[in-house]
Amino acid sequence: MRPSGRRGAGGTVGTVKSALATYLDRLTLALSSAGADGKIPELSRLSGARDEHIGVALCSLDGEITSSGSDHRFPVQSISKAFAYGAAIDLHGMEYVNSIVDEEPTGEEFSAVSLDSHTKKPKNPLVNIGAIRTHAMLGSAQAERTERLRDILDAAAGRPLPLHRATLDAELTTADRNLALAYMLRAAGSMTEDAAQVVTGYLEGCSVLTSVEELSVMAATLASGGTNPLTGEKVFSRVAARKVLSVMLTCGMYDNAGDWVSDVGLPAKSGVAGGIIACLPARVGVASYAPQLDAHGNSVRGTLFFERFSTDYVLHMLDGVEQKDLEERAQELMDVGTHP
Repeated sequence: MRPSGRRGAGGTVGTVKSALATYLDRLTLALSSAGADGKIPELSRLSGARDEHIGVALCSLDGEITSSGSDHRFPVQSISKAFAYGAAIDLHGMEYVNSIVDEEPTGEEFSAVSLDSHTKKPKNPLVNIGAIRTHAMLGSAQAERTERLRDILDAAAGRPLPLHRATLDAELTTADRNLALAYMLRAAGSMTEDAAQVVTGYLEGCSVLTSVEELSVMAATLASGGTNPLTGEKVFSRVAARKVLSVMLTCGMYDNAGDWVSDVGLPAKSGVAGGIIACLPARVGVASYAPQLDAHGNSVRGTLFFERFSTDYVLHMLDGVEQKDLEERAQELMDVGTHP
């Protein structure tokens, strides 16, 4: 286990053993020793994913990071969709983006071949067909679109995120379904950009490497209204950040979004490499990493972590109670013996 605390804004790095760090250590240990259903996709094996990997991290809005578990780097995958959506809103305005991509849950798997039969729009920007159409809005040429998305991901993480070439190459080799979605958009008159170029740029955004700590900073950037808590950079407008969180709440966990809202109650986005981000607006960004996936494409142990964490800290947005300071709540849990 690797507990740590880091103050990003001041640039100091150091180890801090706190009640919150102890709580995270014990919870990740409990989840590590529990039997995990689900399987690791072969694509994730390319970046070194292993059964024992599990990591969690929290980033407060003043830049304090507390983390535990694996620091393995893994592809961001579909988590990038949320940040592409925010970038499109700030580039074109919300009215234009809404005219191109809807914001409704689908009840379908993330790679479903599906367009609204009347509007010819993708149902939301967090399923593959919606993410492909959103990516096409990021510029007039492939290089411009890809650069804009990479810049947004780097700015949200507070540092450059490297491309994992082996993941991108494998994605491109098996891109037939995504290409079919892009050509479906063109056939419906919903996209005019070159299908192969748009899919290539979209998949590059999915193939950048991140860590669970960097994901927590990305989540905190959204939770803060669009400002990176480590660098102070304004990554998104407040309107774009709010819109992204709204769609994450209703659509971020694919066809398991209803259960997630009921059980966890936080805006969230998952990726098939095993990462999940969740945001408590104006409070904290949270991330988990564990590569075994359930039938919905969400991390099994990551989901278990968020269910327990949300319950222990009373974070559900609809609980109707004022959330306590995370460190104080961790100490309370330890004092009464209900910590993991």
